[in-house]
Amino acid sequence: MTDPLLVPTKLLDFDAAPLAHLIETRGWRGLSEYDRIGATYDFVRNEIAFGYNRADDIPASDVLSDGYGQCNTKGTLLMALLRGVGIRCRLHGFTIHKGLQRGVVPELVYPLAPQEILHSWVEIEYQGAWINFEGFILDDAFLKVLQTSFSDTDSLCGYGAGTDCLGAPPVAWNGEDTYIQKTGIVQDFGVFDTPDAFYLSHEQSFGWLRGALYRHIIRHWMNARVRGFRSGRLKTDGRATHAHKEPANAA
Repeated sequence: MTDPLLVPTKLLDFDAAPLAHLIETRGWRGLSEYDRIGATYDFVRNEIAFGYNRADDIPASDVLSDGYGQCNTKGTLLMALLRGVGIRCRLHGFTIHKGLQRGVVPELVYPLAPQEILHSWVEIEYQGAWINFEGFILDDAFLKVLQTSFSDTDSLCGYGAGTDCLGAPPVAWNGEDTYIQKTGIVQDFGVFDTPDAFYLSHEQSFGWLRGALYRHIIRHWMNARVRGFRSGRLKTDGRATHAHKEPANAA
């Protein structure tokens, strides 16, 4: 019987040539279970930069081709690679408050952002338990800039992070849960076998005009800001440098 948590799907296309070639050339299938998890996790965390793709529901092969992604798209790629090396995994869906994206979203267009942003993390089965993976979202270069820029606080909700332990967030694979945006969560949609099923039930609500602006203009602006942050140029739009946590029911 086929295991539904190991099969490829339209989005989890680890049977596509680019992903199959990556898995083969890296030799990940020959590693121990622990190291297979760690190798694929570290690849997505640091070799796929934090950035914004054209949509959430794109195949893993497209995320790999882009070379960057955010929570949902990097999660799709991670799930595809994990299944490609025989690790059972599923998706856990949420929303996060838009305050978590403040600083990355230019202040001029921040009011246009939906109050809640579609979010997800990956759950893997390891040694008979389910482990949550969210810490892969921000690459180390970007995270280190945040740690330097907000060195006087451990609580940050903004610039793509939602954590109360910014100085030492649990983002490295060590056999336990990893998180970097957990404190921004608003709604919990539960678990799904695949991202395909999740996006059939839930999608980011922008509206036609805001969606077009996001895809064609705003996300490119956001990616340029992220690249600037990664090189050490963290802009705060003249606001206080401590991003603030906004309540889930903020207007």
